[in-house]
Amino acid sequence: MTRATAVPNTQQLSLFGEAEPAAQVGDAAPPDRGGAAVWVEPVDSAPTRSPLRPVPRGSGPGTAVPPSPASGLTPAVFRHPQADREIRLKEHLVAYALKRARRRSIGFIVGVEGLSVNAPKWVGIGDIEAALQEKAAWILKKLREQQERGQRLQAAKVDWRDGTSIPFLGETVIVVLDPRTTGAVLNTDATSLPGVPRLTLHIGLPHTATAEQIRDAVQSWLQRQARRVFEERCRLFTERLGVRYTRLSLSSAQTRWGSASADGSIRLNWRLIHFALHTIDYVVAHELAHLREMNHSPRFWDVVRSVLPDYERARGVLKDDVLPVLD
Repeated sequence: MTRATAVPNTQQLSLFGEAEPAAQVGDAAPPDRGGAAVWVEPVDSAPTRSPLRPVPRGSGPGTAVPPSPASGLTPAVFRHPQADREIRLKEHLVAYALKRARRRSIGFIVGVEGLSVNAPKWVGIGDIEAALQEKAAWILKKLREQQERGQRLQAAKVDWRDGTSIPFLGETVIVVLDPRTTGAVLNTDATSLPGVPRLTLHIGLPHTATAEQIRDAVQSWLQRQARRVFEERCRLFTERLGVRYTRLSLSSAQTRWGSASADGSIRLNWRLIHFALHTIDYVVAHELAHLREMNHSPRFWDVVRSVLPDYERARGVLKDDVLPVLD
């Protein structure tokens, strides 16, 4: 299998934000591969004396709390697997994991698992829960988003078998185990019916192949296609932008879609091959534009816009779409 180069995390810029010039700049994180929401709540520097309020008996992790009759809505339950405390926020039960640390603020982290709270050792439970109540709307919004994200990730998990499907250049490809095939061959069915995938990827493996063998064969093919497509698009956009890159590397980074260095090196995440060509072109143009402007200033975005006037559409796809879960 082709080895992809990991992208260093030093002095990278977000694709969706602003930052100062750096020796190396790059894109935002691939969607649904992290993405926990974080809120930091400042607290007074002096210790408070709010009383410790333990979880009531019978309401610890794994135990449901009866809904309040004050609301006609059915309360939701959000429970972190390491939860050691519970609180009701706007009629909803939130079981959260509390960690004490040497810090000056209360930190709320909402991930797929749920809510975790990091708080100074000297802050009382009353103050922590008062802060939770104050930010209840934000916490509940992020919990719902993360719950939906977890469902999307579960739905995106690839079942590696004969007949499974994967996205490739914005289309659906059906994987076919075909012992008669050497390597991997992409077939196109021009007569495919509407709504039926027209692409099939024939993999030279027996029907007894394991899920790991199928995954490795398909992933290797995807990486080869990524290099081919990226090299083609880089040649196109270097001509349009009037720049020159020195090296193109594939990346499997968890934190960004691509990066550009002042020495002309370009790294692109091979998982971009799942997206349609217009989205790939945006990342390619974005990184090559950094060879003219090593920042995210208005001048930089003008360079990107000069070759992709509607780049915002591709940006939205990168932020919102869910990658298939290959592992």
